[in-house]
Amino acid sequence: MADFNEADLNLVRVFQAILEERSLTRAGQRLGLSQPAISYALGRLRVMFDDPLFVRSPDGMLPTPTAQQLALPLGRAIASIREALRHGEPFDPATSSREFHLSMTDAGEQFFLPPLCEMLQRVAPHVKLEARQAPVAEVTEQLRLGQLDLAIGNLPALKPHTHSALLFDEPYVCMTRRRAGLPARRMSRERFLDMQHIMVVSSESSHRTINDSLRAAGLERKIALRVPHFSVVPQILRRTDWMVALPRRVARFFNEYDQFVIYDLPVDMPSVEVTVHWHETFDNDEGNRWFRELTVQTLRKV
Repeated sequence: MADFNEADLNLVRVFQAILEERSLTRAGQRLGLSQPAISYALGRLRVMFDDPLFVRSPDGMLPTPTAQQLALPLGRAIASIREALRHGEPFDPATSSREFHLSMTDAGEQFFLPPLCEMLQRVAPHVKLEARQAPVAEVTEQLRLGQLDLAIGNLPALKPHTHSALLFDEPYVCMTRRRAGLPARRMSRERFLDMQHIMVVSSESSHRTINDSLRAAGLERKIALRVPHFSVVPQILRRTDWMVALPRRVARFFNEYDQFVIYDLPVDMPSVEVTVHWHETFDNDEGNRWFRELTVQTLRKV
């Protein structure tokens, strides 16, 4: 059993960073510590809890059952301390060096981060950002614990558990490489279903809607490739005759040089609600309130 007198808040921060990053190197970068310092801290944690806590694997540093049991109470402790230290503290964006943590997909990073960073540089030059792709199933808890400040995207599963603000309601479209023989204006449903498709699906994304809606209508696409991220899609489309279905604003962003053709989706499909989510715990936090209001105002103009 760990001795409370040996406890060190910095060790708890190291534990939390390794748990989230699954890497000693990335945990060190996040905390501003060298890898030897992180390794030393992990050694102290292992002695304190008489457990390896994290073991190396092809997927990174995986938590042991003991570490998994510790994750929730230690996460709550860090969130409580962070909130206590901020209580009553005025937030001045012009001078604050606070770091805000965002979760979004890779497409969201490409689409949202440039205008958001541009605005932050202008109005809050010392504020820092960390963007990462948290699994959807973990986002609510990370928001509650203060490990994330905001989550941005098509995240309907979060709505019952978080506060949210709508950025925009976006229809899906389909996109393929510009070439001879394509319809001039409208893609037929038959041709859409007959083409080879790229499907983007991962634990960080909610874009399973397309296949779910098609199956509900008794239809099915031909999937040539499944990938976990949108970022590689334009490069693949340039070299193939394949098609991808994606939100209209993302399609227009990828089609900056007019090398693709974008069509309305020829099948009925629910639109994408892109929202900003935060937890009730931080609803009255001055910094969180300022940051989410700035984020919503900036990204609604994109």
